Amino acid sequence: MGAANVHSRVPSLKPQEMQTQREFERALKNGTLIRSSGSRIRRTNPTVFETLLKQAKANATRPVSLRLSIADIELAKSLASQRGIGYQTVLKQAIRSGLKHAG
Repeated sequence: MGAANVHSRVPSLKPQEMQTQREFERALKNGTLIRSSGSRIRRTNPTVFETLLKQAKANATRPVSLRLSIADIELAKSLASQRGIGYQTVLKQAIRSGLKHAG
């Protein structure tokens, strides 16, 4: 997929910025990401901050329930078997690809 550049880490991050990225990813996954004006943490460069936030969202996942036709599930399993990956990965790739084309 073409999203590899979004999933990669920012090159040459300072240790503090690497910690910020890990905390973003953890907070986003847990649903606790908030903005606070009273934070005592030193400010991160706004460009780095936006990049870290974008990456955290790209890497975070949230479980969802979808009803799919049996035929679609069987097709996904067949494709997954051919590619040597899980069928849920095939479904996620198809959704991501469809969203890119729709947007």
